[in-house]
Amino acid sequence: MTALLEVRALRVSFPATAGELRPVDGVEFTVSRGEFLALVGESGAGKSLTGLALLRLVPPPGRIERGSSLRLDGKDLLTLDSDELRRVRGGRIAMVFQDPGTSLNPVLRVGDQIVETIRAHSAKSAREARGRAEALLTEVGLGDAEGCYHSYPHQLSGGMRQRVMIAIALAAEPQLLIADEPTSALDVTVQAQILELLDDLRTRHGMAVLLVTHDLGVVAERADRVAVMYAGRIVEEAPTARLFAAPAHPYTAELLASLPRLRGPRAPLRSIPGAMPTPADWPTGCRFRPRCPRAFSPCTDDPPITSLGGGHQVRCWLAAPDSQAAP
Repeated sequence: MTALLEVRALRVSFPATAGELRPVDGVEFTVSRGEFLALVGESGAGKSLTGLALLRLVPPPGRIERGSSLRLDGKDLLTLDSDELRRVRGGRIAMVFQDPGTSLNPVLRVGDQIVETIRAHSAKSAREARGRAEALLTEVGLGDAEGCYHSYPHQLSGGMRQRVMIAIALAAEPQLLIADEPTSALDVTVQAQILELLDDLRTRHGMAVLLVTHDLGVVAERADRVAVMYAGRIVEEAPTARLFAAPAHPYTAELLASLPRLRGPRAPLRSIPGAMPTPADWPTGCRFRPRCPRAFSPCTDDPPITSLGGGHQVRCWLAAPDSQAAP
């Protein structure tokens, strides 16, 4: 697979009384063509803001800092003018948000909203766009496509509304679909259906998927790779099977240990002590240090990014080849 999206040194800052806050601080990753990448971490890690930054939708007064690099097919997204950016949004990169209830226009029928997106990114006539909209509704698993087409959002269930949002995202046949917590507002059984749908559409259309989620459990069977984010930085990145089998960062290990177990002896649910710091008080050195059960003296300095081979890399002193790791 070749790189479709390359993110380098991405920093997003907001003005504050005591200087600038940087909730996204030097994030780097790539998404290959046709790949399913999961960006995972607790609330407040900067995951959703990273997704918004890819479309230059950082809410004001926030800004993407100079020195950041966002490239789609080698083209610098940060240099696009408004017309070029409009063609990219929804055209080459589409986004599905967490709550379809607030993303859909409540006073427009579902079909009209899909048609509007189709016509904004193609030269199709109104009749052709309607036919395409009904086909998309069928493709995302809404059996009564015509009935859904004429429905208002409030007349559909949460799962149906999320399928509508996916249909809108697919309207212009994007190369990359960003799904920001697309299942968190849905029942567990519906969550599995939506994730299966995203994976199936990815295979069918050959597009890449960037799934933003706080739940490692939902990515185990779907994602090709996982990037774990903590306090504005990616702390570990690896192929999914390898990350689950041999997590190298203590934060990743703690996240995995916090997952409920369906097999084996019963044990109380684990949690990670403490809480995610805010951008106003990022710790010095390793940002997980105040909560880390394995912290030792080198952790007061910024840890290097260490490659463990096989596409596995980690930002941790315990993995640094020249460090004397504490037991």
